This record gives sequence, structure tokens and C-alpha cells, in this order.
Amino acid sequence: MDSLSQNGEGKLSVTEDGSSSSKNSNLNVCNVCLGILQDFCEKEFIKKVCQKVEASGFEFTNLVLSVSFPPQLSVREHAAWLLVKQEMGKQSLSLGRNDIVQLKEAYKWITHPLFSEELGVPIDGKSLFEVSVVFAHPETVEDCHFLRAICPDCFKPAKNKQSVFTRMAVMKALNKIKEEDFCKQFPCPPNSPKAVCTVLEIECAHGAVFVAGRYNKYSRNLPQTPWIIDGERKLESSVEELISDHLLKVFKAESFNFSSSGREDVDVRTLGNGRPFAIELVNPHRVHFTSQEIKELQQVNHFMTWKLSCFCNSVTELELLIVFLFLILQKINNSSNKIQVRDLQLVTREAIGHMKEGEEEKTKTYSALIWTNKAIQRKDIEFLDDIKDLNIDQKTPLRVLHRRPLAVRTRIIHSMETRYVDEHHFRLYLKTQAGTYIKEFVHGDFGRTKPNIGSLMDVTADILELDVEVNHLIVEMPVYTLNSANIMLLQH
Repeated sequence: MDSLSQNGEGKLSVTEDGSSSSKNSNLNVCNVCLGILQDFCEKEFIKKVCQKVEASGFEFTNLVLSVSFPPQLSVREHAAWLLVKQEMGKQSLSLGRNDIVQLKEAYKWITHPLFSEELGVPIDGKSLFEVSVVFAHPETVEDCHFLRAICPDCFKPAKNKQSVFTRMAVMKALNKIKEEDFCKQFPCPPNSPKAVCTVLEIECAHGAVFVAGRYNKYSRNLPQTPWIIDGERKLESSVEELISDHLLKVFKAESFNFSSSGREDVDVRTLGNGRPFAIELVNPHRVHFTSQEIKELQQVNHFMTWKLSCFCNSVTELELLIVFLFLILQKINNSSNKIQVRDLQLVTREAIGHMKEGEEEKTKTYSALIWTNKAIQRKDIEFLDDIKDLNIDQKTPLRVLHRRPLAVRTRIIHSMETRYVDEHHFRLYLKTQAGTYIKEFVHGDFGRTKPNIGSLMDVTADILELDVEVNHLIVEMPVYTLNSANIMLLQH
């Protein structure tokens, strides 16, 4: 790389890990920018960064450039501003802080066109793909320590920070310190540095993609999330994995976070309109798909190739992604008979919060097969049909006490409907407040749920089967969807 100094003294080396450092201490480095505007704007450095970006494996059509400068650059900028302000004051001219261009802005003005040209994509401040370049300097503490002595309340240790001299802390102190106090403690103009800045790291990251939908679970031997006890896996799969594995593979995401509106036990089926869920795909390496890729996936699903081919020729990139999600849904549903997914769609981060809101204020409908120790007749269960809005008190069930705090929760059984099966069995249909423990309402959980079916009927009752029939939680989520005409094209 070219020399850092104008007189050719001192060279800058770029190591294999992307860091840059000085090879010679005899440097002519700018005493304000610490060499950043001298050599880190050069095309050779830009190429080094772009090589890192291209090797990261991300697919992108635009990017946002994020740069982090050593905190003392703000101190040196401040000193330079005070000096120029003083000189202009001698000529009856004024210079406010907002009248000068910040170093970071100047760096972006210079490098944005160079990065855009080298990578062949535009720089877009709203892009979800971020290229981050972090600079460091060995004299940060030396340049900033006086601020801590004058404004100690601005520099409080943080657990996740290696140094108290963060950019935010330094800026807070600079806004607080008086100009005359600053000039007494720090030279204006700043002294020449002993070293040039180094590049600490170059990182690429993509904002999360959020996918939501509803799932039905038809198996009584499938947990919602991986069932692992003491490091040992109990069952081979889960609802979470059956859905997310396909999405992880397609979006090349590093990881995911699964959330849902409530959860069912491993032996409980979820029927009806399904349970709302959302998956956060963390750092996806691809979010753009071509018409050809969609056609290939469609052919795997045997999904009306000729209609989709016509459709893909006339839609936007966003609509292509939505169609791709639709075909992933088909693939998920074809891969297992234990679950089915519907309404798979892109959502915003805020939508996840909407889904979690109101979990215990809404209602759910269940179907349960009940066993009683005493022989019963049809007339023995008919009174349950007349009970409306029954308040029950549920102490945290024994089976979940290891993961939920001990408390007594009041829940409402809005209505019940019975269907006689035989002298020891009947089917119970319940509409309850969400968050009700149905199994405990049936057998009583050793008296921890009062009243319960057993106490109401004066029998010992137990639950043999339980299904979630309808989830009445209406999740209004900001989503990206195809228009109705295109949806019709896909469905017929």
C-alpha cells in the first residue's frame, strides 16, 4: 500500500486478518484524522475491504457502510475546531460546531463512490446488509484520560465494554466541558501522534428476516421445541425444527429464534386454524431469489409449472420472494405428516410483539377425552353444559414448576359442551381463557386447580386425549403479501 506520509516515510501493512498497522515509527501522520483520510481512503485499501465482503458469502444488491473511529478523533476534531474558531474570531467571524464537516462524514463522502464502484452495487442507508469497518488507535487512553478527570460521571464502566472511553462517553464529556477548561488540558492544535490508526476488524452482517404463519400439529409424540433433558435428547424432532430447517437452508441463515402464541404439550394436537408462530432468521446470507430458482423449486413440488412460469415473468423481486415462501410452505408440508403450515409470510420485527400481545386475554377452544373412575350416565355430565364463565384458581402445575414461578393464576372457563361416550368416558369441548391449564382443570393436579372436573362431578377424572381445536387469537401483523389476483393464480 502507498506510504502513509506525504514524504514517503513509513509504510502501512495489511495483515491476513484484515488489520492494518504501521511498519515505521517515523511517520508524518495528520494530527487530527490520525491517518484515516490519508491512506484509508485509497483504492488499494478499498479493494482489501471489498475482498473481505466478497469472501463473506453474502448475496446483496445494496449495502450500508458503517465506520467506527477511535474515540480520540472526536477530541482532536474538537481541538481543531476551537483553534479555527479562535482564529476566525480575530477577524470577527464565527464558526459553530454545525458549520464543520465531521471526519466520519468526510470519510463516507470519499469512500462511498469507491465502494459502490468496486462492488457494483449502490450505497443505501436503508439497506439491511451492513459492512462495518472498525478503526483503533493505541493512544486512545492517553488522549482521553483528562476528560475522565474533569467529567467522571460521563465514564462509567460497562460489562460489555473493554474501555470506558467509548465514542458516546467522549462526546458526552465534550458537550459538558467548558472551552477554556478543554484548552488548558489539551493542546490546540493537537500534538502529532506516535502511530497511525489500525483497522481492528471488517465485518459483514445482514439484518434479520422475519417469517410468520400458523401451524397444525397432528402428532401426539412431537414437542414444540427440541426436548432435551440433562443433555439427552428425548425425541428425534420438533415442530420448531420441522419448520425452521427448510428456512435456514434456503436463506442460509446462521441461526434462528422461534416464537409462538403459546405452546402445546408433546401429546397434544393443534387442529383448527392452527397456532400463530414466527421465526427470526439471524444474519441470512441470501434474501434474493431469481425466477429460475423459483421455477426449479416449483418443479420439485409439482406445482403447476406453466402458470408459475407466466407469473414469474411479470412480478417484482419482493413478489418473487413471497412466491418462494409459498413454495417453501409446500415443501415443509410435503416433508412430514406430523405438521402442516399455512399463511407463511414475511413480517416486520414489530409483528412479533403483536403476536405475543394478548396471549392470555384471548380465548381458545379445546376437545378433551375424559376418563372417570366411577361409572357415569349421560345425565351425570349434562350439568356441565350449563356452566358459563366459571372462574378457577390454578396454582402453577407441578409438571411445569421447574420452568415457571410459583403463583396462583385465575382463569375463566367460558363454556363447556359434553358428548357421552360410555360409562367411563365422555368428550368435553371447552372454550377457555388462553393460558388455562386444561389437563389440570380436568384432574385437579392434587388440589392445585380449584374447582376442577373431578370436584364438580365428585369423581376421580383424568384426561386421555387433548386437542387445541381453535385459536381465537387474531394476529394483525404488518405483512408483505401478493395481491388477490396473484394469490388466485397460485391457488388454482
